[in-house]
Amino acid sequence: MKRYMAAIVLASASSATYAVAPGGSDCGWGNMLFDGKSGLGSHFLASTTNGTSGNKTFGMTSGTNGCSTNGTLTYGGDAWVDATQIMDEFSEDVARGQGDALDAVAVMIGVQQQDRETFAQVMHENFTAIFPSEDVTAEEVMASVNNIMKNNDRLAKYAV
Repeated sequence: MKRYMAAIVLASASSATYAVAPGGSDCGWGNMLFDGKSGLGSHFLASTTNGTSGNKTFGMTSGTNGCSTNGTLTYGGDAWVDATQIMDEFSEDVARGQGDALDAVAVMIGVQQQDRETFAQVMHENFTAIFPSEDVTAEEVMASVNNIMKNNDRLAKYAV
């Protein structure tokens, strides 16, 4: 069961952590070739060019190809945690105040180890707000979890 939870955490975390412009916004031959162009086609071709030749990696390590590692990586999309696969286990763990699924969601959200006990306790105390009915969706559950964290001094830093 723990391996299953770890696999879900890693799969979800990896899909949620793509950064915008590793190496900088001008990094790679694809960006050079399609400089000044816009639209999905140009972005797709530039990304494909950069990805298939490995030139961004080379550029970041050598400081060439318009690449730099000085900037801070960012992510401009919405935070995404999908608890659909572990919804039953998560609801049971929230009801108990502990468990692998509860820990997995905490990890996916980015709750640091020192705050996970608080996370588990706060989620347990707010079970009925998180799961107001049997028909609640995973998206609604995660929105409730996020709102509850926003209202907790210690967990607010993890809320979106």
